Amino acid sequence: MKTDSAPIAAIATAPGRGGIGVVRASGPDLSPLIAELFGARALEPRHATYLSFNDGDGRPIDQGIALYFKAPHSYTGEDVLELQGHGGPVVLQLLLARCLEAGRALGLRLAEPGEFTRRAYLNDKLDLAQAESVADLIDASTEAAAKSASLSLSGAFSDTIAELVEQVIHLRMLVEATLDFPEEEIDFLENSDARGQLAQIQQALAAVFAQASQGALLREGLNVVLVGQPNVGKSSLLNALAGSEVAIVTPIAGTTRDKVSETIQIEGIPLNIVDTAGIRPLADASDMVERIGIERTWQEVEKADVILHLLDADRGPSRADEAIGAAFPAGVPLIRVWNKIDLSGHKEAVDIMEDATHVYLSAQDKSGIDLLRAQLLRLSGWQQTGESVYLARERHLIALRAAASHLEQAAIHAARSDQQLDLFAEELRLAQDRLNSITGAFSSDDLLGVIFSRFCIGK
Repeated sequence: MKTDSAPIAAIATAPGRGGIGVVRASGPDLSPLIAELFGARALEPRHATYLSFNDGDGRPIDQGIALYFKAPHSYTGEDVLELQGHGGPVVLQLLLARCLEAGRALGLRLAEPGEFTRRAYLNDKLDLAQAESVADLIDASTEAAAKSASLSLSGAFSDTIAELVEQVIHLRMLVEATLDFPEEEIDFLENSDARGQLAQIQQALAAVFAQASQGALLREGLNVVLVGQPNVGKSSLLNALAGSEVAIVTPIAGTTRDKVSETIQIEGIPLNIVDTAGIRPLADASDMVERIGIERTWQEVEKADVILHLLDADRGPSRADEAIGAAFPAGVPLIRVWNKIDLSGHKEAVDIMEDATHVYLSAQDKSGIDLLRAQLLRLSGWQQTGESVYLARERHLIALRAAASHLEQAAIHAARSDQQLDLFAEELRLAQDRLNSITGAFSSDDLLGVIFSRFCIGK
């Protein structure tokens, strides 16, 4: 991604037709662009001006509203010009082309993905966690995820991290002051309660990590894969969980030849449910299409966060079922779903055992479906606390884990008294750096490039 200060422009609204479309430009000084576009017509900052958008020969392209934001009072911290016209793709492309033509002398170019938000970050309008939450708010797939992204965008997550950093800095100050004046012969650890302060920081960090973990779950969701023999009821279960007929259900075994995916919500948590082809030995597959479907099933199993192994409660487990279960990857949470209890006479129930969780239900009449939903939430680690959570990313969790690890090492050095205060101070410094990387106070250009390249163009 380019990091120059040349003015940039892009269509800021989503592709397709709409009532309104926006072309946005940003740069250190856009007054020459405004003069080229509108002549002597002045634009008052932060006021809407209705006018005609004309091409280079003065022919009208559209009529709409121009909004001018004078630096630093804008989204990017630079001059920003937004042209709001009708939301047809051809109209917006013509309007963008006109802006690029009019701004050629300024070096106006097309914006890259996320470049407007990156400039907002570089100009201290947003920190890195807030900038990421812009994309998360756009991509939110559930109401809970949108609310959490909005909370992070408001700076709540950043403020919490900043408070942790301040506590670490205060403790570092005491440690390093003691290192600078050893002749004072002060028992630093006892008099300043350094161990107690460190314990409080560790406790606060653990609470932040717990909230961030919940937020990461809201953002990423859970990949749940339905696995079982043909005609055991996988598609029926998918339909029951989704609440609609998203998969074809027939009495014919092997109807599903390829994966069918559906995203559902449980308590605001997005679950990406994948219905796969029925598994049986490849030698028993009826044709090449079925064999490919079975191979793809195992590929999905390898990526699963939770495996739902469907079995027929009416006929009981078979050797084929046991062979399927034995091939599951170790460490992946497993729910054995005993379907068709409407035929077997079983009652809906949950049995949590050491090897797996067993749920008895009927996808046909939907009895026991709520029990399965509850177990999916339990295995996801979701805890309904009634409190808002920050919409965190895996990058944030990695940084928090690393900071916690450095604080644990600091505690070990603190326990060895004044003999290792220099190592104590160093671990505090490393913990501070990892916390700062969340908000961007300490971030490499490579990291910034990766983060902002995943944004949509125009944002």
